[in-house]
Amino acid sequence: PSMFEPVHGSAPDIAGKGIANPIAQIWTGAMLLEHLDHAEAAAAVVGAIERVVEEGKTLTRDLGGRATTREVAEAIAALV
Repeated sequence: PSMFEPVHGSAPDIAGKGIANPIAQIWTGAMLLEHLDHAEAAAAVVGAIERVVEEGKTLTRDLGGRATTREVAEAIAALV
């Protein structure tokens, strides 16, 4: 059996505020795709994450940006 989960501490203080960084969760999905032999799809997701981070326009506060969780997720999704 396999398990795919972004591992980090719980953050109840930011729940529902739209400020969490979604990259670990999205990358976990890419790892699942890779495990299921969908290497091309996994590479597309990882490539989109890398491009968003490299461009630096749509980043959450922890990465020095001002974007919301949704904005980062949508920026990544738009590139997949």
